[in-house]
Amino acid sequence: MDLKQIHELIKIVNKSNIGEISIEDKDGKVTIKQKEEAAVTYTSAPSQAVYAPAPAAVPAAAPAVNAPAPAAAPKADNLITIKSPMIGTFYRRAAPDKPLLADLGTDVAAGKVVCIIEAMKLFNEIESEISGTIVKVLVEDASPVEFDQPLFLVEPN
Repeated sequence: MDLKQIHELIKIVNKSNIGEISIEDKDGKVTIKQKEEAAVTYTSAPSQAVYAPAPAAVPAAAPAVNAPAPAAAPKADNLITIKSPMIGTFYRRAAPDKPLLADLGTDVAAGKVVCIIEAMKLFNEIESEISGTIVKVLVEDASPVEFDQPLFLVEPN
């Protein structure tokens, strides 16, 4: 595997929510892990060389545009997390031309749909189990999510 292919893999991992990917071919094995800094190891069979390119910038959550700022900073100890109940693709809208289901500052009640997760061509409505105000959206629209991955932080009422 050449350096260009490794860089392409780093870009793919950075753009997704993949935590780790390993690829093995006749020349060796490449493992890319996404943590606080992206780490890449490349082990070739004959020399056992390890390459560590400059850490790629891990994309931060994009700030919401035109979102109302919360009146006061919420206390982290009382926030409740809405988590993904399945693996799939996270969507903040029911359809591309529809408004956001839940955004920063949105009041949610138990049973209110906060997002859609597409899994195996099925669109599943994810409902809030608590009442409160969304103080942080943790996942970008149209990005893959894992089971039990945090989606929203809610300050309970």
